[in-house]
Amino acid sequence: QVQLVESGGGLVQAGGSLRLSCAASGRAFSSYVMGWFRQAPGKEREFVSAITWSNYNTYYADSVKGRFTISRDNANNMVYLQMNSLKPEDTAVYYCAADLKVVRAWPPAYWGQGTQVTVSS
Repeated sequence: QVQLVESGGGLVQAGGSLRLSCAASGRAFSSYVMGWFRQAPGKEREFVSAITWSNYNTYYADSVKGRFTISRDNANNMVYLQMNSLKPEDTAVYYCAADLKVVRAWPPAYWGQGTQVTVSS
């Protein structure tokens, strides 16, 4: 089992920045690919970004490429999503996710409870 807890969401103006954090715990954590999904009101959950543990490969949805950066701290079992140049369309609940491979479709093997990000225009 892997437990994931997100934090760092909030309200920000368009053009602003936020950093989301995900604290992970559980067994064999270093085996998992970590990532983020989001769900906007009235829409399905969509892939945002992912990062592997072994070779630090990163993956991004086209809609966030160049604006969002995923990173991780192996020693402390943390994953981060730095979000810059935020747009109103980035408004969503953001979910931290874990799986044994890069997963771009919901659901991943594990996910957290989500954190709300609201971008005002």
